[in-house]
Amino acid sequence: MEETKIKVGITQGDINGVGYEVILKTFAEPGILELCTPIIYGSPKVAAYHRKALDLPTNFSIVNSAAEASHSRLSIVNCNGDDVKVELGKSDPESGKAALSALERAVQEYKDGLIDVLVTAPINKRTIQSDKFSFSGHTEYLEERLGNGAKSLMILMKDDFRVALVTGHIPVGHITATLTKELIEEKLAIFHHSLKQDFGIGAPRIAVLSLNPHAGDDGLIGTEEKEIIAPALAEMNAKGLLCYGPYPADGFMGSGHYTRFDGILAMYHDQGLAPFKALAMDEGVNYTAGLPVIRTSPAHGTAYDIAGKGVADENSFRQAIYVAIDIFRNRQRDKAAHANPLRKQYYEKRDDSDKLKLDVSEDTL
Repeated sequence: MEETKIKVGITQGDINGVGYEVILKTFAEPGILELCTPIIYGSPKVAAYHRKALDLPTNFSIVNSAAEASHSRLSIVNCNGDDVKVELGKSDPESGKAALSALERAVQEYKDGLIDVLVTAPINKRTIQSDKFSFSGHTEYLEERLGNGAKSLMILMKDDFRVALVTGHIPVGHITATLTKELIEEKLAIFHHSLKQDFGIGAPRIAVLSLNPHAGDDGLIGTEEKEIIAPALAEMNAKGLLCYGPYPADGFMGSGHYTRFDGILAMYHDQGLAPFKALAMDEGVNYTAGLPVIRTSPAHGTAYDIAGKGVADENSFRQAIYVAIDIFRNRQRDKAAHANPLRKQYYEKRDDSDKLKLDVSEDTL
């Protein structure tokens, strides 16, 4: 039986960056339309401008909503006025407004059940700021709008290499004050659950990095490892999680130890993302774990410096599409597996034989 095509909502991101280039290049290959039904939230006019400027063959249909999308074509829902203007490579407030309009429409159609997953093209975090968007990025915005009270976790991934962050888009000077035992435990719990539910790993092994150089050198270079991180690991291990560390970040990544784990939890943004992007940026994917919505994005930003030049690599965006589809299917399988669990069976001890008691419920024991 053929699987139902997953409806992938795609936000256009910053129209002056490489967002449309990587989107249009991805869907220039018609084979991907066999895997999903893609719907861009953006501007047909802007998409046509980028297509012409880059001489790309990608065709698309204009629809009023995802409900009208064809299963065999790329569709675009118009979220911007006809006066929207493209200024390639420029940081402009108007492009921020266009990005936000597309994001808001996609979020609403997700709430309405018209799309299954969300893939976001890069935004400019400064130009998108407004009275409707006062967040440091997509992750925080989606946690507020679609989290239903759940907490998010940023994971950068390529294949089995997954790096998650305890603290995300905050100033470096705020990291120490933000880092708590409870926060580390919260992120470990989300990471563990995501590795099981979203990636199908039965008993995930998570490595945890230290905050200070040399893991604090037994308190000589800092005490956070002894006072915060190690106690958090001990408590989570007592609950059955397989988490190890804290490891000095430099030696852990440089020696290749990261290949022995299903996930790595870094204490702050650049500690985790700098080595990840050095090793896997071209095909890396940013995944927002912990939320009901499945959201992925390419690991790169707007790349103003190469916008409109036709040299942007679409592999990261393509992988973001694949990862969103895989996670959606994994969640469906996980839900089905837990929908009708086998009831517990009890044995009655009689002499030297065991008698299976199928008519006894847990409440009567």
